[in-house]
Amino acid sequence: MVVKKRKEIQVTALTICHQDLETLRTLADVERENLASLLLHCVQLSDGVSQIRYVKQIVPLLEKADKNGMCDPTIRSCLDILAGIYLSLSLKNPLKKVLASSLNCLPEFFLTEAIQSFTSRLQGELNTTDLYSYRKVIDNISSCMENFKLGITSINNLLENVLHFLQKSLIEITEENRKFAGNHIVQTQLMNDLLVGIRVSVMLVQKVQGLQRINSNVSSSPTWQSMCELLSIFTKFLNDDDLLQTIHSTSGLAVILFIKAMFHPPEKIPDLISSLLLCSVDCTSAPEWFVHSCRSLCGADVSESALLFLCQGTLTMLDWQNGRMGPRGEALLLDTVHVLFTLSSQIKESTLEMFLSRILASWTNSAIHVLESSSPSLKDSLNGNASIARRLLEYVYTHWEHPLDALRHQTKIIFRNILQMHQLTVAESKLEKSDLAADPFIFELTQSLLRLEWHIKGKYICLGCLVDCIGTEHILALAKTIPSQILEVMGDQSLVPYASDLLEAMFKNHKSHLKSQAVDSTWIDQWHETWVSPLLHILCEGNLDQKSYVIDYYLPKLLNCNPESLSYMVKILQTSADAKTGSYNSRGALGALMACLRTARAHGHLQSATDAWRSLVSSAKIKQGLIHQHCQVRIDTLGLLCESNRSTEIVSIEEMQWIQFFITYNLNSQSPGVRQQICSLLKKLFCRIQESSQMLYKLEQNKSKHEPENELIKQHPSVSLHQYKNFMSSICNSLFEALFPGSSYPTRFSALTILGSIAEVFPVPEGQVQTVYQLSHDIDVGRFQTLMECFTSTFETVKLLAFDLLMKLPRTFIQFQDSEKLQDLFQAALALSTSTKPYDCVTASYLLNFLICQNALPSSLSAYVKAQQAACGNGDKSAAVVERNTLMVIKCLLENLEEEVSQAENSLLQAAASFPMYGRVHCITRAFQKLPLNSLQLVSEWRLVVQQLLLMSYRLSAVVAPVIQSSSPEGLIPMDTDSESASRLQMILNEIQPRDTNDYFNQAKILKEHDSFDLEDLNANVPNIDTSAEIKGKEEKTCDVTAQMVLVCCWRSMKEVALLLGTLCQLLPMQSVPECSDGLLTVEQVKEIGEHFKQHLLQSRHRGAFELAYTGFVKLTEILNRCPNVSLQKLPEQWLRNVLEEIKCSDPSSKLCATRRSAGIPFYIQALLASEPKKGKMDLLKTTMKELISLAGPTDDSQSTVPQVHALNILRALFRDTRLGENIIPYVADGAKAAILGFTSPVWAVRNSSTLLFSTLITRIFGVKRGKDELFKKNTCGNSPVYRSREMAARALVPFVMRDEIPATVQTLLAKLPNCTDQCFRQNHIHGTLLQVFHLLQAFSDSKHRMNAHFQQELADVAVCTTAKLWLAKRQNPCLVTRAVYIDILFLLTRCLDKPTKGNQPVLEHLGIWEEVRNIISRSELITGFPYTFTVPGLPQYLQSLTKLAIAAVWAVAVQPGEQTRDVPISFSQLLESSFPDVRLLTLEALLERFSAAASGLGEKELPPLLWNMGGTFLMLAMKENHPECFCKILKILHCMDPSEWLHQTEHCIHLTPKEFLNWTMDIASNERSEIQSAALRLASKVIVHHMRTSEETRDSMAPKLKQWVQLVVSSCGDHLPTESRLATAEVLTSTTPFFLTNPHPVLGLQDTLALWRCVLTLLQSEEPAVRDAATETVTTAMSQGNTCRSTEFAFCQVDASIALDMALVVLCDLLQQWNQLAPALPVLLGWLLGEGDDLMVCVESEHQVEEDYLFEKAEINFWAETLIFVKYLYKNLYHLLSKSSWHPLSPERLCHLQRTASEQCHLLSQLLKELPPPAAFLKTVEFTRLRIQEERTLACLRLLAFLEGKEGENTLVPSAADSPAEANQLTLPGTEMAC
Repeated sequence: MVVKKRKEIQVTALTICHQDLETLRTLADVERENLASLLLHCVQLSDGVSQIRYVKQIVPLLEKADKNGMCDPTIRSCLDILAGIYLSLSLKNPLKKVLASSLNCLPEFFLTEAIQSFTSRLQGELNTTDLYSYRKVIDNISSCMENFKLGITSINNLLENVLHFLQKSLIEITEENRKFAGNHIVQTQLMNDLLVGIRVSVMLVQKVQGLQRINSNVSSSPTWQSMCELLSIFTKFLNDDDLLQTIHSTSGLAVILFIKAMFHPPEKIPDLISSLLLCSVDCTSAPEWFVHSCRSLCGADVSESALLFLCQGTLTMLDWQNGRMGPRGEALLLDTVHVLFTLSSQIKESTLEMFLSRILASWTNSAIHVLESSSPSLKDSLNGNASIARRLLEYVYTHWEHPLDALRHQTKIIFRNILQMHQLTVAESKLEKSDLAADPFIFELTQSLLRLEWHIKGKYICLGCLVDCIGTEHILALAKTIPSQILEVMGDQSLVPYASDLLEAMFKNHKSHLKSQAVDSTWIDQWHETWVSPLLHILCEGNLDQKSYVIDYYLPKLLNCNPESLSYMVKILQTSADAKTGSYNSRGALGALMACLRTARAHGHLQSATDAWRSLVSSAKIKQGLIHQHCQVRIDTLGLLCESNRSTEIVSIEEMQWIQFFITYNLNSQSPGVRQQICSLLKKLFCRIQESSQMLYKLEQNKSKHEPENELIKQHPSVSLHQYKNFMSSICNSLFEALFPGSSYPTRFSALTILGSIAEVFPVPEGQVQTVYQLSHDIDVGRFQTLMECFTSTFETVKLLAFDLLMKLPRTFIQFQDSEKLQDLFQAALALSTSTKPYDCVTASYLLNFLICQNALPSSLSAYVKAQQAACGNGDKSAAVVERNTLMVIKCLLENLEEEVSQAENSLLQAAASFPMYGRVHCITRAFQKLPLNSLQLVSEWRLVVQQLLLMSYRLSAVVAPVIQSSSPEGLIPMDTDSESASRLQMILNEIQPRDTNDYFNQAKILKEHDSFDLEDLNANVPNIDTSAEIKGKEEKTCDVTAQMVLVCCWRSMKEVALLLGTLCQLLPMQSVPECSDGLLTVEQVKEIGEHFKQHLLQSRHRGAFELAYTGFVKLTEILNRCPNVSLQKLPEQWLRNVLEEIKCSDPSSKLCATRRSAGIPFYIQALLASEPKKGKMDLLKTTMKELISLAGPTDDSQSTVPQVHALNILRALFRDTRLGENIIPYVADGAKAAILGFTSPVWAVRNSSTLLFSTLITRIFGVKRGKDELFKKNTCGNSPVYRSREMAARALVPFVMRDEIPATVQTLLAKLPNCTDQCFRQNHIHGTLLQVFHLLQAFSDSKHRMNAHFQQELADVAVCTTAKLWLAKRQNPCLVTRAVYIDILFLLTRCLDKPTKGNQPVLEHLGIWEEVRNIISRSELITGFPYTFTVPGLPQYLQSLTKLAIAAVWAVAVQPGEQTRDVPISFSQLLESSFPDVRLLTLEALLERFSAAASGLGEKELPPLLWNMGGTFLMLAMKENHPECFCKILKILHCMDPSEWLHQTEHCIHLTPKEFLNWTMDIASNERSEIQSAALRLASKVIVHHMRTSEETRDSMAPKLKQWVQLVVSSCGDHLPTESRLATAEVLTSTTPFFLTNPHPVLGLQDTLALWRCVLTLLQSEEPAVRDAATETVTTAMSQGNTCRSTEFAFCQVDASIALDMALVVLCDLLQQWNQLAPALPVLLGWLLGEGDDLMVCVESEHQVEEDYLFEKAEINFWAETLIFVKYLYKNLYHLLSKSSWHPLSPERLCHLQRTASEQCHLLSQLLKELPPPAAFLKTVEFTRLRIQEERTLACLRLLAFLEGKEGENTLVPSAADSPAEANQLTLPGTEMAC
């Protein structure tokens, strides 16, 4: 085991004054044996920990002197010095406690002297007059009373002085606090001093015996007077709103405690405090001192907070134990709770609510103490059925969903205490759990909780308390399925912790109960059935979230409770794992098994991967799990291998092999969460390897000859260490190979993250420390270059990971020998910093920072630093080098930037085209972020640089501001390539011209090709204006310049300036005074930065610009609020007041933006308020909210519209800001009022802003899902004349009605509907009521309890009420809209009540509802025809509703036994012949559902007779259907049917032969849109297979059709096609795999067969996960055929697409060998390898074409596919096939042709790579990567061709990564060993 280093304790050394030091020197004896010598030696030490040892020697030395009976002057002086030392030490210094502990053991002989010394020294402390030294004195008083005998005695001796000092200090600190109002830093410290002072005063009264019952007879004594004055001070504090609430709280405690100590007689104290709480103090009868000191508390206007804290003091400071308070105390207890109930309804502030909940919980604790020996009357008052308990329960119910966790926790305490209080009030005979469960109060409480919905969090908390009270078995008796019910809700993350805690409490309690009742071990079967079986059901069948949360929260707790359950779970899961392997969307039993094992091992229930659990799961199962199609199964299997509860557990060789296998196929995961989990788990494994290797090194060093004691170590340590080293080296080789050209972002992220973990876990060893592995040993120049090239990724995360990894390597590792290459890199970075592609400047910043940190800058930059020698002369040399290099780079960038800004001031267009300046600023900001700014040495030079940077930032902002601040900056976004767009741009430019002197804004420019940039030519008028201008940049290349470029240049420049200024404020040390030597920013500069942010936030209109300015401004405001400089600290307040005044002003000349939701103004105010210290009083927030709510209200003044809009928009931003937390809650009501009143404004802008504010408030209020106990009796919108309002009102009603109340509510609503005999009724009212009924019933039917008996009965009652108003569904009701809704209600009832109950006939038949439904349908327009057109209101809805009901009626007859056709009210044929597409579509959808279920084997096994022989019907429908959706459904139905049933009818029904029908289908598949095309392709494929199976003669005649079909399939799998088309192709390939792809006797020709396999490979590389998963099913099917299942070890397994690509090639190569078709197939496969079809000349021509700089041009890009991975697998499988096969070689002509093609391509690639500018990887990344990929493909092809000629042996085919890292880097193809 590795012994972890103990954390070193830091102890500040004690010191003494010079006078005491000289005294000790004088008194020390020569032999250094007396106390003075000991103390002298102690104080001369500088280490506090060493001094502790000497302090502990003081008492033993004095005990020795005590035996001699000596107390000489030396000891007196030393005791005096010790007193001084004690009082000089800080309160938290451990030396203080050690010294007190030692002195507590002082011999009695020296006590008198010691007390005198301490009293004298403490007296001196109390005499201090320095206010800022008061805190130290208060702390000393506190420490003297903390278990320190000398201290408490000294306090008693100086009691009068101590009280006077506390009185004086509290008064003076309060005054000082008022003086510094607004200075948050000083005020925070002073208020903390006040708080400590009050606490010490309380402690004084509690600890000093003389003050606990001080007599009023000594009222003239100073002590009494001080006590009165202190009580008066505490009373004032209690009512002072400027103080913190913690001071209020502590003052409340102090007031009650002082009253308790001072009031006589004690038995009347409860009466006095009760009158105080009830605000009924009789001043005439109260003591004078009380009235004088507590006058403000004796009136009727005591504040809520004061009363609250007095209640707290009452409960905390009075002694409620054992009935000591007497009957009057019981009355006080009841009065206190009534006051708290009153306050509960009044208090709205969140912090006070929190206090109230704690105090109520405290009250219940006090009540329990009193009840243990109370009077019968009190027991009656506190019984569960009494009003107090009911009100407490009401408080629990209303607060158990509170957003504050701490408050919800208090409700749990209160509820638990209610149960305990009730137990104490019932008779002794009922204290058994069984009796208690039957208690009416407990029983009713349990029932009411069980009836609540499971989304209520408080339900779980309270049920958990009931489990402790009555036991699980009684709850299970009431709700047997409660474990399953709780597990069902564990898909909701917010409920998971509550649900798992309740389950844990229940199964633990249940286990204890069963064990106590059982006589043998059979109890475990019942326990497993109750708690484990539901768990396994969820693990196998539950949804993804359910499984994840159950595994994370429930399973560990279950195993910890009963570890033996693991074998039970594994046994069951193993049984079903083979049958339920899972899929991409289901884990199956295998996934459940891996999850259980992983959890068990991580929690220590499995010991070793090689012994304990090998018998539980096979190696094959592990490998299946590692490449399973479902990502979580892969993660759980990896977690099983990586996680262990013992950090030093040896990693076995099998685990290493499995991990290597996993890494091969799992780096390219598209899911960020999966990638993070993989990297995290592998890091855990590396940590295990590192820690276990240290243990192995120690074992090896012991050189013990006997067997090691650790049974888990089965081999010699050196063998394990060698395996570790090889394993880590192999892992690193795999990871570096994954960084090949063209590797995807997920692959690079995973590889770099894992490499970074390796570098972190295995650091460079220091000293004699041994390490099993060092990453730097496996990195050569090639791999170093690979890491550098990662900087070119378009994803910044990859750049960051590569940079961090390079920084973790040893500094001495990287050596730059080539100065020319170094210069190229630096120049590339400078060029990239001015690229028009934003990600290029990020690349530049990483490249520059790397060169800075590695001291690898060109020597030419040294001229930028004057004092570089001085920089290296002092301090940390490496830090000085980084500082010098950073300074050089920033100066270089700044110099270039200043030149470019100057040019931009002349022409912004030229700047946007050639040198957008934001890249330079970005690089400067990044350089600052890497610099240690608190230890700079070149301070003077840095000050100049900072000054220049600020000036440059302001200039750059001024250049781009006109565009950003224009009224329509986004008007510049389109790609302006026509005259209309150019005119639009001209209009915008004219609009913003008055605020601009930039030449660019005079007119839209067209820049022609010129060698020089001539401004005169720009002013020429161009007849055809085209804002897509052309410029020749620095490299003389032509580039298009669009308005889009100008806008991006401007807003990104503003963004980077904002971030730079924010970074400077955040990082640079501030020069608070001019003479400060180390500060870099002056106060004036900070103010200028603030004004700059203010200007742009308040005036910018481009969201991107002001959002980023906000980010920088937040950094500034956070610094200002912590700044000790008062003028800077008050800046936010000044800025806030100024902007509020400007908002109030309705001056039209104001530059504030009133549109765009007030643009940056809300951001500006947000930043100012969010940075205000949360521990303070939040005065700025209070003031601002008051102003804004006032402005947001309605007004008659039309001039105040703009301020009102601003106020509404700002309020919206503030209510959305989570950083304001609960402090914003008190203003929600006023905000809602302002929003609602704003709806009535005649101004659209006000109404719009009000709507946005109201939406935000709704989210803020109802963000937590809630239930509501109260039913709204009236829904006023329900009968609105507006159709949409009625619909919305009906939906809105549902959440307000509890599930149990829905049936009664529905019956009430139905009863309000008119009868058919009523003469006068309103259809709007009917419609609104019916909608409410429908939505309520829908919610009720969707609930999770719908299958219980109560549900059926309740719905039956509703159905009876429904039949009473059935006329509304018939023609008696003239309104089609209300008819439709009523029919929907009938349909809903038929769907829910169609099951028989308890052996009786179905409820619908029993009630006669089906008969009524058949009457409605038979007399409806579906039978009689429609006299309407679609212009009739409600006809489409009516048709849809009627059709759904008709279909339900047909199905109801179809499922009945026997011939019932006469009872069918309408046939499907009639519905399908309807002239209305809606009717046909609904019918076809219903039929498709049935045919699909029958075809897939789901649901009923056979079709009902009604659907037999319908093939002809669908054929005829297909020919005449012209509605696209209906046509598509018909094709799908035909696909579901067996072609043998209908294909022979084509000639009779539609006059087409089967082959002609196939042609017709394929024509549709070739020409139609995606969904119809997909359906036709599926159908054609099924027909093709049917034809091929029919007879051998048919096969020959079908050859042309097969060819056409193959071409159709090939054309349907391209990445450019819709996902639906590719999914259909994958499905077709899967269904035809046994016939066309893997047939032992190929049906198709070789070329066509290979074309289909190429489709599979293409789909496996799709970016769409759904397409890849569908293609994986094809491979799974191919692997599972009789002739292929032995080609891999994963037959019949669900595998991931990554390995499916490899498996597909394995199967294909095996089939080629079976077919004896390798020779003819090889050219095709080599063509795949070489990339034939990818025209290389396109790459060549692109090098010489004009590069179009369209910033946001989108093309079809596949971010998942990796070309070289495909090449890798193909190469590997071809090589293995060729090396083991006996086959006829290719003809020499064909071989020569292939070699010539590959050689020519290789030569061309070499030329193209040489022509790229150095360093091409950075400057021409796309071209370089494309050529490198093609180079790898060509080299692979050439090697195989060379092998075919016998020129290369197996050993030279592919260099091994382990043998030659450099070569492996050059050739990214892997080794040749099989992966499976």
